[in-house]
Amino acid sequence: MRAGSIAALAPVVAMACTLALPQGAQGADYLRGSQIEQPVEPPPMFGGGRFDWSGFYFGGGAGVSDTKFKPGEGLGDMANYAFRNTVLGAEGNIGSLVGNLAEKRDSGSTFFGVVGYNYLFDDVVLGLEVDYTRSGQNYIINDFIGRRITTSEGLNDVNITTSHGAKLNDYATARLRMGWAYGRLMPYATIGGAVGRFNTISSIRSTWFLTRTNPLTGATEAFYAAGYTPTNPSVVGGTKKNVYSFGLSAGAGVEWAVTDNLLLRAEYQIVRFAEVEGTTVTVNTARVAAALKF
Repeated sequence: MRAGSIAALAPVVAMACTLALPQGAQGADYLRGSQIEQPVEPPPMFGGGRFDWSGFYFGGGAGVSDTKFKPGEGLGDMANYAFRNTVLGAEGNIGSLVGNLAEKRDSGSTFFGVVGYNYLFDDVVLGLEVDYTRSGQNYIINDFIGRRITTSEGLNDVNITTSHGAKLNDYATARLRMGWAYGRLMPYATIGGAVGRFNTISSIRSTWFLTRTNPLTGATEAFYAAGYTPTNPSVVGGTKKNVYSFGLSAGAGVEWAVTDNLLLRAEYQIVRFAEVEGTTVTVNTARVAAALKF
């Protein structure tokens, strides 16, 4: 009786095992797939993670510059020099007639190249960078002034024509760059020196007509002083090419590592040059650039 019951249950047990096997295989496949086929997340585009900012890079870019030209006292000194060793020069203060020239501005697009090297210390980036910018911005002031000046010698009619200007051909800066790495973004600041190449004009042309009383005869004399005639005026100064001036540079910006080898940046830069032939020059530039990193 017992043997018959066991024999009757055998087909049921075999069927249950057959149904259970496919489900177990499916479960094993599911577990195996969850371990192998997980998607790999791409690196973050901004911030997060780490990026090696150290290394050499070079590139170029373009910007918009506003250049301020501020005339100094150079023309006044030249006017005093033009009438040196004369009674008019000693008593007339000729230099004061041509001073106080107004500031001038010029603006436009500029193009530049850049090369540098970064050192990475944890999240701090220190670098050295050199750039070269082609400018071409300029100004010129032409003026004429006529005055009658009374001195102990008599009446002096003075006419002075002035030309004063400068053109910034190009300039270069060498700067220390300091930044903070935030993944693939790096805000930074720069400071360093600059040298600019200028063409300048600074000239004074003067005529001088003197009316006086002859101390011996008492007769009135009126004449152009020698070397100050309309056909042979006194000329001081002139044009100069490739005059160099040194200055300081500072700026700030942000750089983005698009890939491991491509960098994009946007920055502001100010460059101030020492007085060059009577003109002080300040350049403010907003610019963008791309560079290759190695």
